[in-house]
Amino acid sequence: MTDNLSNGSPCSGPDCEKALENLYLFLDQEMDTASCAEIQTHIDECTSCLSEYDLERVVKSLVSRSCSEVAPQPLREKVLMSIRTVQVTITEQRSG
Repeated sequence: MTDNLSNGSPCSGPDCEKALENLYLFLDQEMDTASCAEIQTHIDECTSCLSEYDLERVVKSLVSRSCSEVAPQPLREKVLMSIRTVQVTITEQRSG
């Protein structure tokens, strides 16, 4: 594989397309080991894909840290009650 930035062209080609299409699965470790290894190898060799990977990894980390708050108990209870109400309504509609 070649470094796509060395010739000034943007990331492209079938290896880059596959890496970028599967980037979120790769970041979340939701793909098989062989596919992960293939994507990792490509990212290690392709500066453009590495940059995209780094950006997405940082964004994912920031979002994860920002979403660590827990909803107040009264709000949680209200949401759970709403979910149960919808479930009962759906069950009654299917039964009736």
